[in-house]
Amino acid sequence: MRQTGVWNASHGAEAFGFEKLGGVNWNLPAAVLVERAVRRGEAQLSASGALTAETGVHTGRSPKDKFVVRDESTENEVEWTTNASMTPEQFENLRQDFLAHAQGRELFAQDLYGGADAGHRLPVRVYTEYAWHSMFIATMLIQPKRDELEGFVPKLTILDFPSFTADPARHGSRGGTIIAVDFTQGIVLIGGTSYAGEMKKSVFTFLNYLLPKKGVMPMHCSANVGEDGSSAVFFGLSGTGKTTLSADPARALVGDDEHGWGPEGIFNFEGGCYAKTIRLTAESEPEIFAAAHRFGAILENVPLSADTREPDFDDVSKTENTRVAYPLKFIPNANETGKAGHPKNIVMLTCDAFGVLPPISKLTPAQAMYHFLSGYTAKVAGTEKGVTEPQATFSTCFGAPFMPRNAAVYGELLKSLIAEHGVDCWLVNTGWTGGGFGSGKRISLKATRALLTAALDGSLKDAEFRAERFFGLEVPNEVEGVDASILRPRRTWADKAAYDAAAAKLRGMFQANFRTYEGHVDDEVRAAGPQEFREAAE
Repeated sequence: MRQTGVWNASHGAEAFGFEKLGGVNWNLPAAVLVERAVRRGEAQLSASGALTAETGVHTGRSPKDKFVVRDESTENEVEWTTNASMTPEQFENLRQDFLAHAQGRELFAQDLYGGADAGHRLPVRVYTEYAWHSMFIATMLIQPKRDELEGFVPKLTILDFPSFTADPARHGSRGGTIIAVDFTQGIVLIGGTSYAGEMKKSVFTFLNYLLPKKGVMPMHCSANVGEDGSSAVFFGLSGTGKTTLSADPARALVGDDEHGWGPEGIFNFEGGCYAKTIRLTAESEPEIFAAAHRFGAILENVPLSADTREPDFDDVSKTENTRVAYPLKFIPNANETGKAGHPKNIVMLTCDAFGVLPPISKLTPAQAMYHFLSGYTAKVAGTEKGVTEPQATFSTCFGAPFMPRNAAVYGELLKSLIAEHGVDCWLVNTGWTGGGFGSGKRISLKATRALLTAALDGSLKDAEFRAERFFGLEVPNEVEGVDASILRPRRTWADKAAYDAAAAKLRGMFQANFRTYEGHVDDEVRAAGPQEFREAAE
């Protein structure tokens, strides 16, 4: 078998059970992988040198095709009401079929770390059949030093074979697509999808399973740090601004998507960024725009001009979920260590398409727990097939598909860390004001950045706050540099009765969703949710 690159010869492909492979390319650098991807017809180069690939039918994750092995070790550890299960026998059939599928094929392998903190990092080995997938995962995770590769032994092994088709009768899948997770053996098998994000989220899922047992809080959040060393974390679902808002020119970027919070502070799980590019411009997001135009970046499903090879970030013909992956170092003020101290601020981001939540609110610890478990945002019309009006989305811990344990495990960890370190918590709406989607307008990025700056630099601590009527949220009366009229969304609506109806509707959605968690929280958290606050100001 032909093998190239640097790897641990005593723990190579045969240690996992591979036989009769056509070859293995170990830990190849980006330049070589770009050449291979283009030569193999997997991708093409944009005018500025970014590798551009298409993912076919799957332009996003397939959460309904994700299964966790249910065995003696996981039976009482995994929350089975939110995680689909498969039997050990089904998984073993799948593993053997993956190994058979690999015979005669040339694979690409990367040895990487999930976690910048050496005390908590996860050694990961990823086998892919596409060169561009190998480049993607090497970009997204943390690359060991060259001398570490010769002794590298993984604790998690991922096989990523888009050409593999699962068999529901034999493997317990829904169809031909499968993401199968075995926490006990440390294996993830991904088949039937070319969407590269499945690999990085599989690593995140594993860390979300392992770290709580060590007293470390895994978080679906971005993070940055100020010149004074004070860090902030930004929870949020896709489309809420998690990546955009953490890329702040005045603060160093720790990471844009996944972090841990342990005894020494916060640490990035990754070594790269994975940003949405739909309607990306140099004016609105200069750091991300520049990163997307460099050799070493990977554009996903971004159409290129046939004549100039320039990317068209306004083209949604393939998907709204166009993305770019790039090394963290492409951001000029990135934190090279991937670590920072305990956060002074936690920001929970929501994109409220109903247009009723304030652009910023200060949360009590109980409210922070409530909104963390709720994980609210809203889908807008046109982003997904069949979505014709705003739809509320609740994803507990701002990352339900990646949280194998009961949500209360993560909620209690966060609650204790907030109390221990005296963290200020904020709810920030990056969605609509003056009306919902279609009638109101999107809160400007400039206004959101000004509000966040005031929260993170401490100036909002001295502001006067008043509670609003429907959600009991404390809203500042004024913030320097921000039009005071937008701070209380009811005032921005011409039709106040329409606002009241929309706010009451969303409040009811919050209440209905939270019934799932009422038995896992105390009275203070239950009372922190939206209700009628008649004494509150407009």
